[in-house]
Amino acid sequence: MKKYILPTLTVLAVALGIVIGVSLSQKANAQRIVYQNGTWQFEQTKIDRLLQLMENAYVDSLNIDSITDEVMTELVKKLDPHSAYIPKEDLEMVNSELAGSFSGIGVQFTIQQDTVRIVAVIAGGPSEGVGVLAGDKLITVDDSLFVGKKINNEKVMRTLRGEKGTQVKIGVLRAGTPEMLYFTITRGDIPVTSVDAKFVIESKGKKIGFVRANKFGETTYREFITALAELRAQGATSYIIDLRENSGGYMDQAIRMANEFLRRGDMIVYSEGKAYPRFEAKADGSGRFKDTPIVVLIDDFSASASEIFAGAMQDNDRAQIIGRRSFGKGLVQQQLPFDDGSAIRLTVARYYTPSGRCIQKPYTLGEQGDYEKELVERWEHGEFYSADSIHFADTTTYRTKAGRIVHGGGGIMPDIFVGRDTTLNTPWYNKCVNLAYTYQFAYQYTDKNRKELSKFKDWQSLEQHLLKQNILREFVAFAKAKGVEPNEAEIAKSKPLMIRLLNAYIVRDMLGDEGFFPLFERDDEITKKAVEVLSK
Repeated sequence: MKKYILPTLTVLAVALGIVIGVSLSQKANAQRIVYQNGTWQFEQTKIDRLLQLMENAYVDSLNIDSITDEVMTELVKKLDPHSAYIPKEDLEMVNSELAGSFSGIGVQFTIQQDTVRIVAVIAGGPSEGVGVLAGDKLITVDDSLFVGKKINNEKVMRTLRGEKGTQVKIGVLRAGTPEMLYFTITRGDIPVTSVDAKFVIESKGKKIGFVRANKFGETTYREFITALAELRAQGATSYIIDLRENSGGYMDQAIRMANEFLRRGDMIVYSEGKAYPRFEAKADGSGRFKDTPIVVLIDDFSASASEIFAGAMQDNDRAQIIGRRSFGKGLVQQQLPFDDGSAIRLTVARYYTPSGRCIQKPYTLGEQGDYEKELVERWEHGEFYSADSIHFADTTTYRTKAGRIVHGGGGIMPDIFVGRDTTLNTPWYNKCVNLAYTYQFAYQYTDKNRKELSKFKDWQSLEQHLLKQNILREFVAFAKAKGVEPNEAEIAKSKPLMIRLLNAYIVRDMLGDEGFFPLFERDDEITKKAVEVLSK
C-alpha cells in the first residue's frame, strides 16, 4: 500500500498547490486600484507579492526598499515621458519647487572651484538675522568640512534645508577677515517666489508693465495679480507677460491668471482622460484686466501651464503671442502618495485649448530619450532661427474665435515669430558663455569690488558706473587664464553682447533679479518686439 499511497499523496499535493497558486494569482491580478471617496485606493498586486517573497524567503538579506524604488522607477519609465516615480527622500525637495515655501537657512548660493559661495542672503530670513553676508564662502557644516569635488547643488540643498526649528552650524570665510566665522542658524520658512521681475517700460509716451513668471506654483496667481496692480499704480496701461523658460506647474494657477483677461463664458481650457471625467474651465467675468492690452512671450522651454495660459489668450484672440514655438506638453499629471512617503506623478488626462487642439508633441511609450532630443532636433532643423522649418504633427485645422488658423500636436506657435539673433555671436563668445566663465567672472568681480558697488542702489546708476570700467579687458584676461585664447576680431564683434551680459550678471549679484531683468530685457529682441506692438 505504501508503494501507491506515497505517489498518490505527492500528486494530490502538487495539484492542490497548483489550484491554490492559480487562485492566489487570479486574486492578486484582480486586485489593483479603486477610486473611493475622491482618492485612489491601492490594493495588493502580483508585484507586491513578489517583493514580499523576496523580502521574507530569499536566501540572503535584501534592502527591499531600494529594490522597490528601482522597480517602480523602471515601471514608470514604460509610460509617457511626464509620468514619474518620486522616492520618499526626494519628495520634499520636488514638492518644494512648486510650494509657497520651504524650511531652510535663507541663502542663494553658487558653487565655484569646489566651494559654496553665498550669492545673496534672503531679506528677513534666518541667515540675515545672525549676520551671514553675500560673498561669504561656506567651509564647514556642523563642524565637518564642506568643500571638494563631491559638493553639488543637490547635496547643498539637502544639507542646508531641514525641519523648521532645527539648527545648523556653519563656518564661513569672509573677505578681509582672516579667521573663520561660525554661525548657528535656526531653520525657518523661506518663501518660494514665482514672479522674477516686475517693472515699467516707457515707450512713445506709454507705460508698459513687464511681468515675468518662472513657474506656476502655489502662490503664482497671488504674486501675479499683485504685480499687475503695482504696475498699474505706477501708470502702466498695457502689459507684457513673460512666460519664457516657464516649464509650468499647477493648472489651477494658470486658469485663475487667464480668468483675469477673459470675458464671462470664454473657454480657458478643458481636459479629459480614460478615468478622468471631462473638466471645463471657463471665465466667470470677474477679471480686472478684461480690456487691458497684453502680449504673451513664449519660447522653446515654455510648457504645460504656460501653454494653457498662452493657448487661452491665443484661441480667444485676447493677446498676441510673441517668441518661438513652445515645448508642447499637453498632458495632465496627478500626484498620488504611497504609504512609505514616496509618490507617483501619473498622467491621467490630456488638456485641450479652447479651439479644441491638444498641443502635446508626439511621443512613444517608454522611449524618453527620443522625446528629450526633440528640442535638439528643432535646433538642427533651424527652427530656432526661422519659422519656415516648423511642422506640426496634427494636420487638423483649428480656428480661433476670430477664425484665425492655429495648429496642434506640437506646442503653441506664436502669432509673431522672433528667431534667435546670432549676428554678434562668435566662437570666442560662445565658448566663454558655454563654459560659464561669464558667470564666474561676474561673481569674482562683484566679490572683489563689493564695497564700492554697494554704493549704487538702482540698476541704472550701477550700470553707468560699470560702463566706465574696462570690464571687457579684465574678462578677456580672466578667460585666457581659463584656457580661452583671445581673438581680437571676434572680441570686437561680440563686444556689445559680452558687455551687456557681464554688466547684467554683476547687477544681479548686487541687486538681484529686480535689477537684472530690466537691464537684460532692454536689449532683448523678443521684448523689443512686444514693446513695439503695445506702443502702436
